[in-house]
Amino acid sequence: MTSTDAALREASSRNDALIDADLIRKWLACGLGWLLLFPTIGVFVSTKFNYPTLLGDLPWFTFGRLRPMHVNGVIWGAFSTLFIGLCYYIVPRLSGVRVWGERWSRGLLWVWNLNLAAGVVLLGLGWNRGWEAGELPLINVVVTFLALVFLTLQFLMTIKERREPPLYVSLWYLIAAFVWTDVNLVLLMLGPYHIPGINNAAWHGLFIHYVVGLWITPAGYVLIYYFLPASVKNPIYSHRLSLIGFWSLAFFYPFVGIHHYLYSPIADWAETIAIVSSMMLIIPVWTVLQNFFGTMIGRWPEFSRNLPAKFLIVGSLMYLVGCFQGSLEALRSLQQPTHFTDFVISHSHLTVFGTFVVWAIAGTMYVWPRLAAVRAIGPAGGWGPQARGEAYEESPPAEAREINDVALWSFRVGNWGFWLITLGISAMGLVLVAQGLTQGFMLMAGIEWMHSVNAIRPYWWVRTLTGMSMDVGMSLVVYVLMKTTLARPTAVWSGAR
Repeated sequence: MTSTDAALREASSRNDALIDADLIRKWLACGLGWLLLFPTIGVFVSTKFNYPTLLGDLPWFTFGRLRPMHVNGVIWGAFSTLFIGLCYYIVPRLSGVRVWGERWSRGLLWVWNLNLAAGVVLLGLGWNRGWEAGELPLINVVVTFLALVFLTLQFLMTIKERREPPLYVSLWYLIAAFVWTDVNLVLLMLGPYHIPGINNAAWHGLFIHYVVGLWITPAGYVLIYYFLPASVKNPIYSHRLSLIGFWSLAFFYPFVGIHHYLYSPIADWAETIAIVSSMMLIIPVWTVLQNFFGTMIGRWPEFSRNLPAKFLIVGSLMYLVGCFQGSLEALRSLQQPTHFTDFVISHSHLTVFGTFVVWAIAGTMYVWPRLAAVRAIGPAGGWGPQARGEAYEESPPAEAREINDVALWSFRVGNWGFWLITLGISAMGLVLVAQGLTQGFMLMAGIEWMHSVNAIRPYWWVRTLTGMSMDVGMSLVVYVLMKTTLARPTAVWSGAR
């Protein structure tokens, strides 16, 4: 063992003592549960395109109630719950201190998830505030807002007490994500019923893009900027590029929301600003992608056996394609054949799921086995019957003390999950683009709307099958993670030999 390896292991051991492994595991377990539920609802929603009477005619199971469950559930349940759990892992390790007010975090876990469950029930009962991705009833929005305000305070206070003055880029994006979203949820509380006329549509365009661009996007950057260097054991390619990406995102993204309302009564100058800002988003996109692929230099030979890195790099490729789509559909000439078609749905799936949910899965796959190792080794690094009240029959190997080398229960099953998710979201993106353009050009040619619907019915079948592939892949990932936890402690370190 080199002196550098010894120093890294000592630092890792110190950082392991700063995290609450049980708290993180519970947040991630809840997020994994939502990850299985809400995309599955999406499969039922897509099936109803071809079979509208699927699940009967009960109001609970109609398209208008299932789709808000799916959309809000993926955003606030699957992605955000995993992200918050991973923040409890990232923040103390980057700050060098335990999370401020940690004793309140378990209560917050219950509040967050019970509020989400209540929101799903109320959406099923028909409560809906009318804004896409903002349909949750006001009471649920208020609770979500208060929870995020507390998390903002908790992480800001932790970062304030950090041991090292410089802020790593993940903390820049984390602070921004929480502060921006606190403000955006105020807009959601006031917007649907208090802003009249065309301005309501304009503000909704801003809100929905702030959810994606000022919550999900910086939150995703938090994850990949931390977990990609950690998983491949390479420093980030360029800190300067990361700051260019941060400030360009902060400057350009707030203005893009109206680009979904071109050819509307909204002022032309506002639409033009949205178009120009959408084009300028090439700066943060290319800078972060250059950073991610630069970080992989010299690490490609080990890439095939590194599941977290594979998820992160595939998500980066989806991000490139999805952002290219987003900029194209913001142009007036290209919005004519794409708007109000499934081309837009392809864009949203490739970015929200194909990029950011996939990055959250990658972070979870990195952290989860390490939590199992912390459970087996104990927070102080000592061996003994900490995990199950069992005595170990032999002293563990030295490699087992290095949390960064813990293996999953089964790489093969996890890899199957990776490929099912990757192939599913890739095929879904292609199919949605094809059917969107087919319908768009048919409508521009003056063909009756119902004829355009009949022409794209076969695509909907493929879309449903791709969603099933993704669901099976996610189920395999969750299964591997659960088996990693349930395996005997000796199995945790035997995989790291």
